Amino acid sequence: MEEPRGRGRHRSLEAEASILKATLYLLERKPLRKVSSDAIAQRAGVSKATIYKWWPNKTLVALDAFLAGITERVAIPDTGSAEQDFTQQLQALVAFYLSPMGKIFSQFIAEGQSDPDFLSLFRERFLYTRRDAARIMWQRGVERGEVCPEIDPEIVMDLMYGPVIFRLLVGHGPLSEEEAATIVRTLFKGLRKSGHNQLGETLGEASEPQRS
Repeated sequence: MEEPRGRGRHRSLEAEASILKATLYLLERKPLRKVSSDAIAQRAGVSKATIYKWWPNKTLVALDAFLAGITERVAIPDTGSAEQDFTQQLQALVAFYLSPMGKIFSQFIAEGQSDPDFLSLFRERFLYTRRDAARIMWQRGVERGEVCPEIDPEIVMDLMYGPVIFRLLVGHGPLSEEEAATIVRTLFKGLRKSGHNQLGETLGEASEPQRS
């Protein structure tokens, strides 16, 4: 009797998950350049050949591990208010970047300076994907009439996330949930459509008393 086709793939998924988990464990304790494929394989309990079955090098293993972590920890909320959505998302992003896993981000940027191909892949797999998700929050705000539709969302993304990345890489200013909320609140003072408050309500609706 033949084995079900899915069983072999199931074992592969388990091995893949073990590799990503092992990679994150090592990267939280050592710089990327000091983590070897041998060390990942040993911690994951697999052969190095198994790693190379899915990834051509350890840097791409690290990238997939990082992407899995940020996807799990930084969700795209839908609170009914674009400002609140961006506040919650940026606060979660700051918390992630300040964690041992999040600090791998700066190592990817450094790696990309000497490896243009990796930097291009990093933009494709990480940056563009995250911006696409954030653009959804912006579009919901446009459709609800909270923000000015004439504003270029690409500029908004740069203004929203740029300060966080700059502070993360340069360290000239603090990073915290409070700072994230301040960034969003300050930006939305210029983005908010006239007649709407920070909760996405029209001022007339927010101030009108309920009728019995």
